Amino acid sequence: MSEKIFYVDFAVLEKFMQDVLQGVGVPPEDAAICADVLITADKRGIDSHGIGRLKPIYYDRIKQGILNPQTDFEILRSGPTTAVVDGHDGMGHVIAKRSMQMAIDKARQYGMGMVAVRNSSHYGIAGYFALMAVEAGMIGITGTNARPSIAPTFGVENMLGTNPLTFGIPTDEPFPFVLDCATSVTQRGKIEVYDREGKDIPPGWVIDAEGHTRTDTRQILEDLVSGQAALTPLGGLGEETGGYKGYGYAAVVEILSAALQGGSYLKALSGFNALGGRQPYHLGHFFLAIDIEAFIDLASFKAITGDILRQLRASRKAPGEARIYTAGEKEYLAWQERKDKGVPVNEALQQDMIKMRDELGLTQYQFAFE
Repeated sequence: MSEKIFYVDFAVLEKFMQDVLQGVGVPPEDAAICADVLITADKRGIDSHGIGRLKPIYYDRIKQGILNPQTDFEILRSGPTTAVVDGHDGMGHVIAKRSMQMAIDKARQYGMGMVAVRNSSHYGIAGYFALMAVEAGMIGITGTNARPSIAPTFGVENMLGTNPLTFGIPTDEPFPFVLDCATSVTQRGKIEVYDREGKDIPPGWVIDAEGHTRTDTRQILEDLVSGQAALTPLGGLGEETGGYKGYGYAAVVEILSAALQGGSYLKALSGFNALGGRQPYHLGHFFLAIDIEAFIDLASFKAITGDILRQLRASRKAPGEARIYTAGEKEYLAWQERKDKGVPVNEALQQDMIKMRDELGLTQYQFAFE
């Protein structure tokens, strides 16, 4: 029997997520920011970071007392082009949006701006913050460390987070160039999607303590936390397929997310204290905005960038392949498809939404899938 997928309107789903977050103590303005980041992921077809993350990453952690619904945004240091922020384990989306806006404001005045953050939490899709810079006519770069998941090349212990290194670049096309991906072959959110769909993951994504590949999705999600399994770095196992490159980039993101701001790193991001009790994750981020007009007029930059991308897509295709894509294009196409249909919600997510609604008494929401 096939699973029943229902589509929920963007506006309805965004308002629901905002009300859920307010229901667990997030102030209205901050809840609106968080919901906007989450719905942006769903709009762009990034199902691993939208409504699917609301309950396990934010709702549950706030109720467990390891994520502060009230965000204390403290600027520790600030110069003409730089700043260091302490988020005091508040809502990562709120911390990240304010930090990227600071970087943009500095870049507008001085050509470049960079903000480093410590003691934050999961901030949703990194591309959201890179797009903030794009919308300001700038290049946006951001990265974040995360709880240990990736084993270093020739290792089996999960040491590094999935540590995305994300770029947003304006073009003269209907969509910008946005490269938003983990430095591992996959990331936990994608494995969670497979789990909700009841499917095994492909070989090569995860290894066990003996270095053997694993595909048993549900158990893998538990073993990634206990350290009995690890994600492979971008490029895969060993050096033959370039796994050392993904490992190297993950290490770069770890350093820029911890060393500049004096933050936590590697095993200290596990979410557990020395006694095995749950604690905040103390994540670090960095945000960089580059004002294009400091180098060249924006229209010329967009035209050159667009031409590069168009030539890439027009290049000779492999046999049997219909088209070549550039970064950000598939997300744009997903939005084109979903803007009228809404966000697809599978049965597992339907149950999560009902549970959160009923626990918070949000009786104004009656979903079509009930």
